[in-house]
Amino acid sequence: MGGQQYGIDPATLKAYCEDVKEVAERNVQVAIVIGGGNIFRGMQGATLGFDRVQGDYMGMLATVINSMALQGELEAQGVKVKLLSGLRVDPVSEVMSGKKAIQYLNEGFVVIIAGGTGNPFFTTDTASALRAVEIHADILLKGTRVDGVYSADPEKDPSAVKYDFVTFDEAYEKKLQIMDMTAFTLCKENGLPILVFDMNKKMNLMKVVNGESIGTMVGV
Repeated sequence: MGGQQYGIDPATLKAYCEDVKEVAERNVQVAIVIGGGNIFRGMQGATLGFDRVQGDYMGMLATVINSMALQGELEAQGVKVKLLSGLRVDPVSEVMSGKKAIQYLNEGFVVIIAGGTGNPFFTTDTASALRAVEIHADILLKGTRVDGVYSADPEKDPSAVKYDFVTFDEAYEKKLQIMDMTAFTLCKENGLPILVFDMNKKMNLMKVVNGESIGTMVGV
């Protein structure tokens, strides 16, 4: 969305794709799950009078639109991309399966996984955790607009303290808002570490891949 009120900002899209391209060119396998809140959020729809199930499906379709935009820009930058979806959307994407995603990753494609989990009542956080576990990812990178996990919302509380590392149990105890509980539990039970970092800062994705200490690591 960039600085806009809604929709897709071409400059932001281009910048994200440049960062992904740089990482992919280092032979790092990258799978991407992107939300759809810049277009439509299911929970938001429920507050506006939409049926919750209908609203969630609309939100999942919004992730498909964003994923198609990401695919198009990456391809324009010369990156090999495959688009899979948990929600069947012929002919723009293939149906998501862990086996297929792993095959494409091994063949050198960046894999974008759209359509959430394909079911209502689950967030994009849960979809990203599920897909990461399915493809046996080494780590789940959560790109946000803040540079890590804080003791409170840093945009509202200037005294908020940033954590460099926090365990899953500590995050539960401190009630840190990292991901929704379903996604968080899925990561914990499968031993999948989470790194929360600022995706809007140029080169941060490469810094993460290079092992530089940025963001907040959540682990055991």
